[in-house]
Amino acid sequence: MAEKLVFPALETERLYIRVLKESDAAAVFRHFADEAVTRYMDIPPCRDMAEASEIIRFHTEDSGCRWGLFDKATGQLAGTCGYHCWVKEAQSRAEIGYDLSSTWWSRGLMTEAITPVIRWGFEQMKLDLIEATIDPANERSARLLERLGFQRKKELVDGLVYYFLPKLLPGE
Repeated sequence: MAEKLVFPALETERLYIRVLKESDAAAVFRHFADEAVTRYMDIPPCRDMAEASEIIRFHTEDSGCRWGLFDKATGQLAGTCGYHCWVKEAQSRAEIGYDLSSTWWSRGLMTEAITPVIRWGFEQMKLDLIEATIDPANERSARLLERLGFQRKKELVDGLVYYFLPKLLPGE
């Protein structure tokens, strides 16, 4: 059996980025109970602590991971990001997902968080391609992905916009 990859804690200028754990359930509940956070997601707002625990458990058992984005100054959970649907074939790929509490919008935090997460995916997960799927109305997310170099697929699939970021080979 293949050894499971350990997803490390990461750090940026303003954030501690670490895998969510059960003790984060209250913060996860507050975060995902906010309708502004789940507006463009395929989940309804969190209704109770059990649902928050289920979100953490789902990502713990998935092939990828979900990191919490914790503000260094306050320790508050500002959002989450991570990989899921990790396919380990000839062309390794995973889908990146992310969300940010509305109180943290327009501060550049998601760009700050996603940059090392993308680097880690290419270098440590050995991804050849990172994919992202967004609701067509989610203009903030589209701008973020385009700013990070993701390319948009022309056609909608199941009503969603697909983006992809290929790993660049040395010299490209």
